[in-house]
Amino acid sequence: MVQETPSTKRDHDIAEAFGRPERGWRRSLYAVMFETGSSAGRRFDQLLFVLILASLAVVMADSVAFLSQRLGGLFGPLEWAFTVLFTIEYVLRLLCVRRPLRYATSFYGVVDLLAFLPTYAALLTPSLAFLIGIRVLRLLRIFRVFKLRLFTEEYLMMARALRASSRKIMVFLSVVLLIVLVMGTIMYVVEGPQYGFTSIPVGVYWAISTIATVGFGDITPHTALGRLIASVMMLLGWGILAVPTGIVTMEMTLAESARRRTAARTCQVCLTPGQDHDANYCKHCGAGLAGQEREA
Repeated sequence: MVQETPSTKRDHDIAEAFGRPERGWRRSLYAVMFETGSSAGRRFDQLLFVLILASLAVVMADSVAFLSQRLGGLFGPLEWAFTVLFTIEYVLRLLCVRRPLRYATSFYGVVDLLAFLPTYAALLTPSLAFLIGIRVLRLLRIFRVFKLRLFTEEYLMMARALRASSRKIMVFLSVVLLIVLVMGTIMYVVEGPQYGFTSIPVGVYWAISTIATVGFGDITPHTALGRLIASVMMLLGWGILAVPTGIVTMEMTLAESARRRTAARTCQVCLTPGQDHDANYCKHCGAGLAGQEREA
């Protein structure tokens, strides 16, 4: 039985969305810039990954005062070199797809544009120079380099689990909000302004930092009763941390079980993956699945 890998499915989805050329130099360029199956495409992604990291290193180093003073003459040309390279890459991506407008308005197309546009905009408005750091968003695409597609799949699974458990998490957060409001008000009454609890919002801020086990130490209780309440809050914080973790983990386990039941079945006629484990016919083309498996 033919199975479609996640990377192959992603390449197929991109080809459907942006339009893959059939032949010629545009087809060859498309294979390098968008597809992950060829060695040239993997090398291009790895090179792009290195360039992005290097450009981010330049931006961060330029923000350090003593480095900017000593190497400021080097950082400027390097930033423009990266900008020109990313501009060329963006133009080539537009040229090698059959639907350039759809790519330009897609998420990654907008991110690619923002990778070099702020540098040009900074020429007209220097205050926009800080937007150059938005280039870090381009690292989202490079997760497929070095065969890290699995992490993207796990991220999507976690997102689905969070969406499925959103109501339970909202109920949990409402309980936590009630606790911090009550305990913050009690601490305002117990400790008072003389120990830093100048208002109920300040008490709520202390309750949040305490129940989250952060404990900045800028506001601390001094009375015996206040320290007792703080101790209860700290112990409660450890217990609270386990609640959302358990909710999301349960949803992720259910999603993984469902994925394993369906991911292995692929129609051999139309190559549509994710067929139901108990289905007799393909939900896309209607071809029989049982007969295909016997033939496979």
